[in-house]
Amino acid sequence: MKLIFLDIDGTLTEPGTNIPPESALTAIRAAQAAGNKVFLCTGRNYAMLSPLLQYGFDGFVGSAGGYVVCGDEVLYDHPMPVETAADILRILHENGVHCTVEARSASYSDEDIVDFLASVSGDGNSELVRWRRALEENLHILPMHEYDGAPLYKVIFMCREAGQLAAARVAYEKDFNFVVQDAFSQGCINGEMINRAFDKGRGVRMIADKLSVPIEDTVGFGDSMNDLEMIETVGVSVCMANGSPALKERSDVVCGAVSEDGLAHAFEQLQLV
Repeated sequence: MKLIFLDIDGTLTEPGTNIPPESALTAIRAAQAAGNKVFLCTGRNYAMLSPLLQYGFDGFVGSAGGYVVCGDEVLYDHPMPVETAADILRILHENGVHCTVEARSASYSDEDIVDFLASVSGDGNSELVRWRRALEENLHILPMHEYDGAPLYKVIFMCREAGQLAAARVAYEKDFNFVVQDAFSQGCINGEMINRAFDKGRGVRMIADKLSVPIEDTVGFGDSMNDLEMIETVGVSVCMANGSPALKERSDVVCGAVSEDGLAHAFEQLQLV
């Protein structure tokens, strides 16, 4: 039995959408019929990944590893302290950084982030495209003034210059990994602060340990640098052709783009179906 882990945006789906290609769904069902298990492994929180669960996944690594579910069992749930989240937002906002925060059941964005994204050029960065599309199409992202203080798992940041993140790095880089996406866009630095207590790779290991499957029998598919720990953990790592150049260098296999039935072809190539 193989355990297969799939990022969503730019891997399973076009960034910011919830509908996988039919070829990918066919491959996933065939892999499961062959005795394998397939999991989502995503930076999305539960609210944003849950529309994909209708396709019959065996569980998920959500919130970049902060919320892990195998079957119907929650294996890990690790939001950040409320006081920490409030202080991070204070520092970032004081330095002109645009923020989106993710609780389990909702995401909240600064009200001016739509205008900021409209001023940014470049569509090669799947995370940037995801947020632009999600905000434009109102995919369950609420305005920041509606944030109710629910525990947060991640803070997404967007700004013009790296220096705007300096104060937050000084205060929190010891406890949070600042995952900055590759530069495909002009005039925007975007990424996310992820608690060093977890990552996608550790989420993969939790599920593998729960199911008593050796890590060498795991396969991971991703496209951006927030997939790095998953790519470095799994037995076989796959980066999409539309993915980050840096991630491609670290992956065992580069498959076709999400728009070119890449997952389906890779499942066949790796004999997962």
